[in-house]
Amino acid sequence: MSSLLPEFGWVSSLVESATGWGGLGIIFVYSFLIAFALPGVSEIVLLAPLNLGLNAELRLLLIVLVSGVGKAVGSVFAFHIGQEAKEAGPIVRWLERSRFDVIEWSQTKTVDIARKYGYAGLALALCVPFFPDTISIYAFAVLERDYWKFALATFAGSVGRLLVTLGLWGVGNNAVALLDSFPL
Repeated sequence: MSSLLPEFGWVSSLVESATGWGGLGIIFVYSFLIAFALPGVSEIVLLAPLNLGLNAELRLLLIVLVSGVGKAVGSVFAFHIGQEAKEAGPIVRWLERSRFDVIEWSQTKTVDIARKYGYAGLALALCVPFFPDTISIYAFAVLERDYWKFALATFAGSVGRLLVTLGLWGVGNNAVALLDSFPL
């Protein structure tokens, strides 16, 4: 799976090699940073080996929850930055006008979702696997006002995203196993 994800240098290597209970701290910090600063995807946390003495399901549940809390806290930080940027006005106008490349298109769609569905739209936008969260978080941050609802929506979307990723990974593995069982 790591070959499918873009490289994030030493930060992603640190997450991919995080073991033990301290690894949860690394996952929290990475998820915090991914919410407002790192231009990457959050699914990399699922690769952390952790070795906590728990079964695989509990280990993944802990990773998902810690990552969700880290991203929620990071999103509140991004939300604060967005509230400050909102005062500048041109940022909101730029988000509303953008429509050319994929990043700009996604910002426009995110703004549309924010206007139409509010915080539920944020949670749904964050459930899209392998798409940088930072874009959605900042686009919503300049349009919304409630820190707590923003943090809860970010947590729900982050957890949902990792669960969708795990589901896709499971479906893919089952499909490969099924294909391998057919004699060719």
